Amino acid sequence: MSIVYVFEDYFSWNDSSINDSSINESSTFTPDPHTLKCGHKPLEPTAAITLCLILIGIFLLAIPGNLLVGWVIRTSQQTLTPSDVYLFHLTIADGLMALTLPFFAVALIQGWVFGDFLCKFLNLVMDANFYTSIIFLACISIDRYLVIVHARETLKSRQRMCSKMLCTAVWALGCALALPALFNDVREKDAEKMMCSVSFDIGNSIVWRLATRGFIHIFGFLVPAIVMISCYSITVARLLLTRGFQKHRAMRVIITVVIAFLLCWTPYQITIMVDILLRADLVKFDCAVRRSVSTAVVATHCLALLHSCINPFLYAFVGEKFRKKMKLLLHRKLRQERMSGSRFSRSTSQTSEGIGTVL
Repeated sequence: MSIVYVFEDYFSWNDSSINDSSINESSTFTPDPHTLKCGHKPLEPTAAITLCLILIGIFLLAIPGNLLVGWVIRTSQQTLTPSDVYLFHLTIADGLMALTLPFFAVALIQGWVFGDFLCKFLNLVMDANFYTSIIFLACISIDRYLVIVHARETLKSRQRMCSKMLCTAVWALGCALALPALFNDVREKDAEKMMCSVSFDIGNSIVWRLATRGFIHIFGFLVPAIVMISCYSITVARLLLTRGFQKHRAMRVIITVVIAFLLCWTPYQITIMVDILLRADLVKFDCAVRRSVSTAVVATHCLALLHSCINPFLYAFVGEKFRKKMKLLLHRKLRQERMSGSRFSRSTSQTSEGIGTVL
């Protein structure tokens, strides 16, 4: 679900329409709630500007943070662990997703002005990386579980794990979960603006929406969340049985990661579940409720996107290992610049001496 079309798309609930010719002027008309469309309520300018600024802020924080983490991982001279590989791919997913945010920020103010191709492509990129990021978080939790809980059994073999193949599978699954974005198209929002919204033209649109949303909800959040919480719970239980200062650092990182994940993602997923219940008619029809859910989806989606810019701080800057790598690389970079500067000054002085001799 992409943030651009959520308001407009959710208010037009059913594709059915009322046949005016079947209504007798003398009869009493009672609207059918299952065929009645909720009237479109434009997004307030203040809310639109606020959401736009939030998206731009996430973009400005996510891009440099993820670039820095990716640079430190790729330039490290040490052998990369599976967690390093997953973290590197996580930075790619978060960075690609952040690159789409300026387009959606503009669309909140100006409407969709980027054409039909970018409507499909940008939503596909956002959704694919949106769910790929979650799955890579689960992969990191599995690797931490194997390292801490099953260190003896996996110490020799975990470097031979098919981490590259797993990364390929994660990217493929993320792209598969994002395929409904291909149903997006550009349509008229009002007399002046266009919108990029999803439109299922195959069979019953509500059934298709429920099926795709249910599939994405299960494999894009529930399964990775269960894996992540289970692995970290067992890992913390094992750390509690050990002694030493290092266990407290490891537990602090794990607890911070889990809390941040739940705070950012749970509200959005709960809102999605409520929306599914509304679409399945398991909750009483009410336009006010639907508008409230639509607003909540947008707000909680922004909160979930915020996780893409705090990932570098959680998985990198909080960890002592990453900080040491970053300091080492910065010192090495400064040393190289000093050496190149000294070489340049020596060559300049030699050239000046040569010129003086000739003169």
